[in-house]
Parts: sequence; structure tokens; C-alpha cells
Amino acid sequence: MAGLSRVLVHVRCGGAGGPARFGQSVTGAFCPAHEDAAVVSCGLDRGRFLLSDVAFPGSTTALLKRPSFCPAKRLGEQPELALPAELRGRGVAAGVAVLLQTSTSRILLTRRASTLSIFPNVWVPPGGHVEPDEELLDVGLRELEEETGLRLEAGTFSWRMLGLWESIYPPMLSQGLPHRHHIVTYLLLLSTESHEQLEARMCPSKSEVSAYAWLEPPILEAIAATKDGAESLGNGPSTLPATVSITELSNGSSSTTQLPTSTFLNTAPAEGEDMERVSTGTKFALWLWLESLGERGRVQP
Repeated sequence: MAGLSRVLVHVRCGGAGGPARFGQSVTGAFCPAHEDAAVVSCGLDRGRFLLSDVAFPGSTTALLKRPSFCPAKRLGEQPELALPAELRGRGVAAGVAVLLQTSTSRILLTRRASTLSIFPNVWVPPGGHVEPDEELLDVGLRELEEETGLRLEAGTFSWRMLGLWESIYPPMLSQGLPHRHHIVTYLLLLSTESHEQLEARMCPSKSEVSAYAWLEPPILEAIAATKDGAESLGNGPSTLPATVSITELSNGSSSTTQLPTSTFLNTAPAEGEDMERVSTGTKFALWLWLESLGERGRVQP
């Protein structure tokens, strides 16, 4: 397989290391320096998540993307900002995140707990690391259950891959040198149940989740239209409610409250501390989801 490919990258699953180097852009191995996306073939093979520019047995074709402000891209442009040896040896980890779509066309997003070491207080879909010998769907279902208490039984959902996102934390060099580097596979889970049915079984992990929301398509389209790193917003819906209903978790209990819609439309700050917002990778996944619904003409990635 390696002999057929001009580019072959693999990232680690659990404890298995790989050639993909921490702090060097994986996306950049597949596209020119001035671009931020490439179509790749990907799949699991003997505990490794493989990315290649040619198809291989069991692979799936997917869009791999990085943000325009990707720290690994910037590091390549500024060699004087060399990473310390202890960071360079970390490697790149494989992750999975799931967009859970209900039969009522809502998507579940969770707000990461403020005590988490990476992306605290940021809205994302449930997800986490790929462990050795796990299949991507199994990772997504496990993380969904661990973070939200939701267990999806066989026959109650279908699924497919949406795309791949190169995620680095901190997300901008102005916030410090990278210390986490992932390739995140976004999966779409299509549930046959409504959000009301799923809500009745929600039991979020207090250590990982501080709030959650079942968001409707107009809000999701507006989120996907906000462009981190851009001077202006994309073209989302012109009329949105002033607030969005969320469930907040505090001191062992949950309560329904209203969050300003503008919070979901915040963009990643170019400098200074991060803020409550939807992650850039989540916006990319939502754009892919909207594209599958025939909405591509209304927002751009």
C-alpha cells in the first residue's frame, strides 16, 4: 500500500504511535501550502488510523480540513517557533465526534466542562479518543453514552462518515504553542427517535458536560455560517430567536434556561483567552451536514 501512495500518514489510536508528527500539519501533507483542505482515503488498519492520497482496502473517501489559522500551518511558516522536544514526541491522536440527528431534525451539542484541560466551555458534539482495536462507530457510540448517558440500540439509528478535521489546542499560536494534536472523524448518527424521547434518557457526565442543547436547523445553519478567522460572517438565516433553550448542569442537578443565540455565533478570538462558542471543527461538521441536506448554496465552509 505504501508503495502505491505518494502520501501515507497514520495517527495513533490509544498508545500506538505513528509517523504523523506532532505540530506538523497532517492536512498540509495532502494539499498545497496556500490551501486548507484535501480529499483523502482513510480507514483503520491494525490499530492505526490511516490517511492516504490513494484508496486502499477498506478505506473511505472523505474531506480532510484544517482552519486557516491552524497552528501547525503557522509553525511551518515560522520555523523560528520550534516546538520543544517533549512536545514533538507526542504524535498525533485519532478522535471521533458524533452529530446525533433526531427524527425531529435536531442536533445535540454539549458544552464542555470549564474544568477540562482542552477547549473548556466550548460547544461540541460528544466525542473522544480512538482506543486500540476500536472501530470508529464503536468509539462514537461509547463516547455518546459516556458523556450523555444515551445508549443507542441496534436498529434505532443509521450512520455515515461526514469528514475529517485537524484539531490543535490551543487553536491559535497567539494563545501559546500547541500541546494537543488530533485528527477528528465526524460521524452522523441518524436516530429514529425524537429529541423528546432521547431527552428522557439523558444523564450527562458532570465531569465532562456543563450544558447541552437540542438545536434546530435555522440555528445550526447560522452557526455553520460564522467563520472563525474571517472578518465577516457568512450568509446564515436573517431572522433568529434572541435566545436558545439549553439544559444547564450545576451542583448535581439540571435546569432549563435560556442562552443568548449570539453565544452560539461567537467566533474564535484572534488573541487573548477563548470564550464560550461553538468549536471551529463543529462548524465544519455542521456545514457538511447541511450540504447533505441540500443547503450548500446558503453557507460556505
